[in-house]
Amino acid sequence: MPNEIDTKNSEASTELGKEPTWFQTHFVGCMEMYADAQTVAEYFDAHQGWFRRCAAPMKADPIGENGYALTIGRFGALGYEVEPKIGLNLLPQQDGLYLIETIPVPDYTPPGYEVDFKAEQELIEKPANYSDIGASESEGQPSVMTRVEWRLDLKVGVWFPKFIRALPNSLIQKTGDRLLAQIVKQVSRRLTYKVQQDFHSSQGSDRLKLFEKKWSKTRKQEVCHQCAGPNGTGEAIADDEE
Repeated sequence: MPNEIDTKNSEASTELGKEPTWFQTHFVGCMEMYADAQTVAEYFDAHQGWFRRCAAPMKADPIGENGYALTIGRFGALGYEVEPKIGLNLLPQQDGLYLIETIPVPDYTPPGYEVDFKAEQELIEKPANYSDIGASESEGQPSVMTRVEWRLDLKVGVWFPKFIRALPNSLIQKTGDRLLAQIVKQVSRRLTYKVQQDFHSSQGSDRLKLFEKKWSKTRKQEVCHQCAGPNGTGEAIADDEE
């Protein structure tokens, strides 16, 4: 049985620091929707009908008309784990541009972390290209498609316990930045596919088959990539940092 000194030492080692350690990442990505921009905009505008469904298995609880409390899942490194929950507000579009920002989650205080999430999505209509699939499969499909280009600036501050703060700062920073990037890639790939699948399903079975055929051609490609610089310059980060 631990004695009083052991208990106090254990409590001291898990006591959170007074200042957070900040990690950040910047990503750009895109997804293709085989419909005109107006049709895609109408789907995006009605996010109450698809966001929670497409976010699964992440839990998304509504906050007001345009917000959601999103539970990302449990992640950890260096012997420390968190299960982040963030409030996201999906702002109404302005001329084809959609912004998403962090909002407080009612009656919830994040246990030892803080998140600053800023994202934007732009709808760009362009001619559809069906050269990579058979002519019979592209017959009757729309002549235009919409490219949804997005950018994400994400900062996470974590109040680490003493046993983590005892590690070299460079190790903590590198490990945290890399883990954050891995989470963004993992969530983005899953969410991108589910939104595309849900949208094309809403347009009919022929459109869904078209999407699945196109996806099979590009499924090994990255849906997003990490960018260097706080202003999202687009300069790719070296492979060993991904």
